[in-house]
Amino acid sequence: MSIADNLIANEKIEATSTKAWIAPVRDSLVPALLLVAAYFVDWLSPNSTTGVVGWIGNVLDLVRLGLVVVAVGWIAYNIVVWRTAEFAVTNLRVIREEGFISRRSSATLISSISDVQSRVGILGRPLHYGDLVIFTQSGSAGVDRFRSITEPDAFRNAIMTRKMVEKPAENVPGQAARAVAAAPAAAAAAAAGPSSADLAALLSSLADLRDKGAITAEEYETKKADILARM
Repeated sequence: MSIADNLIANEKIEATSTKAWIAPVRDSLVPALLLVAAYFVDWLSPNSTTGVVGWIGNVLDLVRLGLVVVAVGWIAYNIVVWRTAEFAVTNLRVIREEGFISRRSSATLISSISDVQSRVGILGRPLHYGDLVIFTQSGSAGVDRFRSITEPDAFRNAIMTRKMVEKPAENVPGQAARAVAAAPAAAAAAAAGPSSADLAALLSSLADLRDKGAITAEEYETKKADILARM
């Protein structure tokens, strides 16, 4: 089952990666050594088929066959893992699905990631592959390693870009708290009433209304006295 089939509600894939073609080569070092050992066992095996020497030869032949079977099976499994591995960055998680018989699956919340490191070797840069190490707030227990993935730098940048997008949302509670703290001060300022400048402007407007005959002189004096009392 692919990563796209396991997304949760409102989750969208933003970047993907796979294992590079060199992954089965890197993972097959031990099987290669087993094949070398099988060659030496074959070289040591006596040609005689009779007596004790022949018995030793038969045992060595079985050992050689076992080494070859294990090595070939191991290499075949590494090829299957390479072909089926998937990595994705979504708007919520970093997801890894790889393996066949022994399926390895991991999902790390973007909000819990503290750092991402890409490790690209001498061959990795021209061949566009490398390893990715994801660190979380859980410390060493939460470290996740993606080996031999394609374009590791681009995948890391996708994770960090999504992480930066998440930060403003994480700051919303703090902004709300600051707004709540500022509310009493604003309310106090509103309760204090209009400033002296506002009252002076109001006096000027009243005088203008009096001069135009819109209000009487007595009304003007009454309002003026009220305004001066509030200054």
